[in-house]
Amino acid sequence: MELGWILVVPAYLLGTFPTAILVGRRRGRDVTAEGSGNPGASNTLRTMGRRAGAIVLLGDLAKGAVAAGVGLLAGRSIGVACGLAAVLGHVAPATRRFRGGKGVATAAGMAAVLVPLVAAALAAVWAVTAKATGTASKASIAIAAGLPVGAALAGRPAGEVAAFAACGALVVARHRDNLGRIRRGEEPTLRADAEAS
Repeated sequence: MELGWILVVPAYLLGTFPTAILVGRRRGRDVTAEGSGNPGASNTLRTMGRRAGAIVLLGDLAKGAVAAGVGLLAGRSIGVACGLAAVLGHVAPATRRFRGGKGVATAAGMAAVLVPLVAAALAAVWAVTAKATGTASKASIAIAAGLPVGAALAGRPAGEVAAFAACGALVVARHRDNLGRIRRGEEPTLRADAEAS
């Protein structure tokens, strides 16, 4: 069982896989130099269209799901640690000077494996919040905050809830620029993203 903790390292490296950058490169584009500069699904959607955005979304979801799923084979705690490592790899990749994405999709992939019912509920929360507010960032912040709450309501142990809380806090912290734009009324809307695609 102790040897299973070695899986945290490849889980982090999996998280650093630059999905959005590679999708953009195939189109002769640099997602880090366009739009918000964030290498994630929303910015890819905004700058390169729905198909590219969907590919990035699925790829980033897979990073969290695969990391957590493989880790889970060695034990629940290792599954949680590997999922968190993948999120950290996406957010702070050592391969790109620790400048990564915001971790929403990777965290969602992790949650889908570790707490699937909570993940399904949070997906509904994301959809409702996004429709009500018109912004992906507000919906993403809502589900990041809701992850540890959902885990607690699902009866997960305190240590696991704390791990999910740390994950949620990391995702919210990565949205600090969005929070500033929201306060100024400058945050791009989903409608604008869809029209741009």
